Amino acid sequence: MKKPAVILLSGGLDSTTCAAIADDAGYEMHGITINYGQRHDYELEASKLVAKQFKFKSHAIIELDLASFGGSSLVSDKIEIPKNRDLNTAKEIPSTYVPARNTVFLSVALAKAETLNAFDIFIGVNAIDYSGYPDCRPKFISKFEQLMNLATKDAVQNVGTYKIHTPLIKLTKSEIIEEGIELGVNYEITSSCYSPNKYGSPCGCCDACNLRLKGFHDAGLVDPLEYR
Repeated sequence: MKKPAVILLSGGLDSTTCAAIADDAGYEMHGITINYGQRHDYELEASKLVAKQFKFKSHAIIELDLASFGGSSLVSDKIEIPKNRDLNTAKEIPSTYVPARNTVFLSVALAKAETLNAFDIFIGVNAIDYSGYPDCRPKFISKFEQLMNLATKDAVQNVGTYKIHTPLIKLTKSEIIEEGIELGVNYEITSSCYSPNKYGSPCGCCDACNLRLKGFHDAGLVDPLEYR
């Protein structure tokens, strides 16, 4: 019998590769996708395709309106999404950081895990080829894992111990892509762009596109997406 696991699935390159790793490890996968009011909501459609490819046991799209708070260019059209940044020299955390996003997402995943008697949560955070988000760092993941095991019924009653799986956290983008290709990921169905058009075509200029394109280039591969 497969162990159940909750997979935080955005429909992007990283979370899809993370799902492929969980699938390869033999978990029964239950996907959580958060519709948090992101401007790039095409990724919700991508998440459905990914869940179908990997035959998730369940996949829920949760409505959670972080856009009402603002504070990020990903949820507010009043803040411009940065384009053509030099990621080698950029030091500031960009406006695409969504306040407390991964803290909120992991809390939702934990709530789902408790209902499934699942002790494994997968999240595709990365601390190398990324935009500098503080909630993608190993230290954050470690502290949140401690919190999970202090705040839940089954943990304090010693039924089980919660584990956050971050298989991509120390990989470069090219290494992530190579791993995904080996596991049969179809990257054509994924969506990474922060400002795609209504058909999902990526802009090729935002941080997410630049990191993705560099990853495919460094892996000696061609991104199957058609850029505008």
